Amino acid sequence: MTIVFKVSEKLKEKMINYYENLKRDKTPPYAIFQAQDADTIITLYESGKVMFQGISADIDAKMWSEIEQKLTGNIIDINDTAKKKEREKNERTSLYKMPTIGSDEVGTGDYFGPIVVTAAYVSTEKINLVNDLKVRDSKTLTDEKIKKIAPILIKEIPHCTFILKNKDYNNYQQKGYNMNKIKAILHNKVLVEMKKRQPEYDKIVVDQFVYPKKYFEHINEAKEKVLNIYFTPKAESKCASVAVASCISRYIFLLEMDKISDSLHMPILKGAGEDVDKQAAEIYQNFGKEKLNEIAKLNFKNTEKLKKYL
Repeated sequence: MTIVFKVSEKLKEKMINYYENLKRDKTPPYAIFQAQDADTIITLYESGKVMFQGISADIDAKMWSEIEQKLTGNIIDINDTAKKKEREKNERTSLYKMPTIGSDEVGTGDYFGPIVVTAAYVSTEKINLVNDLKVRDSKTLTDEKIKKIAPILIKEIPHCTFILKNKDYNNYQQKGYNMNKIKAILHNKVLVEMKKRQPEYDKIVVDQFVYPKKYFEHINEAKEKVLNIYFTPKAESKCASVAVASCISRYIFLLEMDKISDSLHMPILKGAGEDVDKQAAEIYQNFGKEKLNEIAKLNFKNTEKLKKYL
């Protein structure tokens, strides 16, 4: 069972104090804390939303909704979760069927390789093709599957792709740009181009990786901006064009990784785990730091960790 509702600042303070000794070590993105109380996992987000998950979620949610009412007079309907799920189902159905431009990126969690972002336009006529190919978020598909379906999508679906090479990424980092700012700049870049190529559409959809207000702050300096964006979490499962963009981006990323592997005569690892640390150390020893600057995201912790293998 999952129950979500928004709380006041007063209740946020009480919840932070109450769960102080029950907090988990890891905190999800945009969350103040995540705690576990018996069978219930409680996550309080910076936005003021709190999520209760587990067998006893309704009991814990009811307790806090009653405290909220006493503190502020606000009445919270904890049964709203079912209504929200119905709204999300309707959203998925409507978004998936309409002609949209969607964008998605790949490579932001990998130490090696570039960041690839793609915007794609899927018309109502191409929905059946997307369904037939079983296109969905590239993270849920194997590389073998991506390599089979992406060339078909590239041929059949209008799209625009931008590859941010590692040197350019590292330059952005040195200027003080964080990952979300870089992603926003790249999404805006491909959306501006895609909108020029395909002016007729119902919506522009982006998987929400940051609050919309912050997104537009990130692209404030861009000469051209796309502003009429519909942000939604898990957009790749709701919107065909975002799912297509995800698959094309992944495919291009794999090709770029193959190029790096060929240039170094070794298979380059994906991700950012311990094996990547070891490989980074090997590359550093054989080719020097300048080569890492060309193929890796130097601000990742892997750069510091590789030292123990030198």
